[in-house]
Amino acid sequence: MINLELPKKLQMAQNMSHQLASTVFRPIARKYDKIEHCDTPQELIPIGQMLKSMGMSSETGGKDSSDSVKNGANMMQVLATGEMSWGCIGLMLSIPGLGLGNAAIQAVGTPEQKKKFGALHCAMAITEPGCGSDSAAVKTSAVLDGDEWVLNGEKIFATAASRGDAVVVWATLDKHKGKAAIKSFVVEQGTPGMSIVRCEDKMGLRVSDTAAILFSDCRIPKDNILGSAEIADTAEARKKAFGGVMQTFDNTRPPVGAMAYGVARAALEITKDLLLKEGVELNYDRTINNSSALQAEMYRMEAELEAARLLILKAAWMADNKQPNSKQASMCKAKAGRVGNKITLKCVELCGSLGYGEELLVEKFARDSKILDIFEGTQQIQQLIIARNVLGKSSSELK
Repeated sequence: MINLELPKKLQMAQNMSHQLASTVFRPIARKYDKIEHCDTPQELIPIGQMLKSMGMSSETGGKDSSDSVKNGANMMQVLATGEMSWGCIGLMLSIPGLGLGNAAIQAVGTPEQKKKFGALHCAMAITEPGCGSDSAAVKTSAVLDGDEWVLNGEKIFATAASRGDAVVVWATLDKHKGKAAIKSFVVEQGTPGMSIVRCEDKMGLRVSDTAAILFSDCRIPKDNILGSAEIADTAEARKKAFGGVMQTFDNTRPPVGAMAYGVARAALEITKDLLLKEGVELNYDRTINNSSALQAEMYRMEAELEAARLLILKAAWMADNKQPNSKQASMCKAKAGRVGNKITLKCVELCGSLGYGEELLVEKFARDSKILDIFEGTQQIQQLIIARNVLGKSSSELK
């Protein structure tokens, strides 16, 4: 079972990520929040090169003392993501070489595809103008023509799509065959027929580029499909096929939960320091009923944050140990997304005019946190997935 004591190797990675957040991200966070649309921040280029040289692959992390327990890439990722998000989520998402599309390649790609595309900075394009939370409603099409796939359609809200080396695109092989026909394709930047239409103006994560993409007779090699091109012909096989595609989310939702945890912890620490300067000291020897209303509020937020952290660690640990974690991935994402948003907004309130102004980063953290309760599946979608798992219902039985 999971051991809550982190091995030394993971502690070192966590400490290094925190140092990076503290010395690089925090000092420039406000600068790039104001600039918004820009090329990859120059300060992040050597960081991307460093992470690449360290070999941030699916095997990163290694095994613990017991051969039956493994803390690998997933645990490493949530720990590093949480610490870097403490500095600035937008900058963390802008590091060259780290993209959501890379998680998709690791989840469903062949060994050859992992080797070929693993070193690229891969964005992921799922959402469409008429397809948000319902991933099964994807309309972007992929048609096999000889040795090439031809893609047509439009994607929106694709993180890092304009800066990345490639985009992992969700498209359907046959609109009439539903979920089973949805596959993932790797489209490298500069491929004829793929064009970046615009980069969105956003409330938060402003330094991170969020692009709309148009595919017009975009041709890619036949081998750029992730996984099998076969369309399942039975209900059970269709469910399994789409489950393979959705496995991407089981890998990416814990890191999104870690983002929410990191930014909420950052806001909470700033608030605690500010309150301490005003003479409000937290006393953990007293029960919550014997504390002031302000102290009790802080205790509750800390407890909620710790609960989210433990859920994130469990989901990541299960993924590293090849255990099905769909329910746990949704639980940690739902909990952390909601808690992160709640805590950052409450910290703005508790810090008063300093919380609302730009002297501190609290208001930025509050803006950044909102999307974490939305992307990679909304709060409502996460609760629906959890309910299906708990009740043993299929997507057709519980909508």
